[in-house]
Amino acid sequence: MSPAAQGMSRDVLVLRAGPRARAVLRERGLRSQDVRVIPAAAGGPKGLVLMPLDRFLFGHWLPSAGPQAAPVHLVGASIGAWRLINGAMADPLAALDRLADDYIHQSYDVPPGDWPTPAEVSRVFRQLLGAQIAGHEAALLQHPRWRLHLVTSRGIGPGLGGRDDSPACKAGLGLAWAANALSRRALGRCLQRVLFSDPRTPLPLAFDDLSTARVPLRPDNLADAAVASGSIPLVLQAVTDIAGAPPGLYWDGGLTDYHLHWPWSQIDDGLVLYPHFQRAVVPGWFDKPWASRSRPGPGLDNLVLLHPHPDWVARLPGGQLPDRRDFRRFGADVAARQRGWREALAASQALAEAFAQLCTRSSLDALPL
Repeated sequence: MSPAAQGMSRDVLVLRAGPRARAVLRERGLRSQDVRVIPAAAGGPKGLVLMPLDRFLFGHWLPSAGPQAAPVHLVGASIGAWRLINGAMADPLAALDRLADDYIHQSYDVPPGDWPTPAEVSRVFRQLLGAQIAGHEAALLQHPRWRLHLVTSRGIGPGLGGRDDSPACKAGLGLAWAANALSRRALGRCLQRVLFSDPRTPLPLAFDDLSTARVPLRPDNLADAAVASGSIPLVLQAVTDIAGAPPGLYWDGGLTDYHLHWPWSQIDDGLVLYPHFQRAVVPGWFDKPWASRSRPGPGLDNLVLLHPHPDWVARLPGGQLPDRRDFRRFGADVAARQRGWREALAASQALAEAFAQLCTRSSLDALPL
């Protein structure tokens, strides 16, 4: 690779890896046939900047391994789940373009200056995701290589089993925050991780941090699981009565697993390739104040992390990634928010180009996690 190309990669996209993954990259570079898992984080509009990279991964690079290559587990929460669902479509380029356009242009039927109710936001997202998924359920669950796993959080603690708009439920969410402040394990008394997974190939991970349930992903629960995976409490309504799943209120998978800080090293025959929007891999949404919980450990030894360079982020509109707070920042000026997000999406093509350049090298030196 030329010095100019190396500089582009360094200034745009940062490559980090755990010790086991660094050894593989030094030996043979980034190869699509070595990838066993693609995680995709919750994070709302931040996920927009990863969609051009998703287009390259699912439209070109991952299929280049050939149809006989090992299955790849696609594990996502919230917008990460939605990115992976569309990446797994028969035409991933068109599907991801549609997801980005729909997400940028989401709008709500509320008077000027008002904030949409959870019911209104849920209506819009259910309509958006339903239109994307409808008619593709069987194909998504029969793909020869992709294995979808959608992450949700189920309320099991005090106040979290009734109405999601009740004072008791709000108090229960507050209790979940307080429990998590004590420890991640204490959070498991309030929220349960529920994985809706392609039943053909179980995700080969054993969890010991939180109570975890696994539900077979089926054509009749795929859309509900996708909506639940992004249902932020008090912003969207919880999803209930999901076919084949235990009863209860299902919320955003990011509550329990914001950035999927999982024991990936249990997968001993390949790499976990993680396109992310930042360096830190935060375990759960409530863990953001505790940086120590995001430190890499042995469970990330085989992880390859891709994230935008801070200098590249500083050149985006407003000097930041698209953010859910932009809805309040721009208020009634919907066009200005949409314009900024479109500009960020267009600029993000550079992330895909930088990754494509990295993939041409037969050996790579990655930074430590």
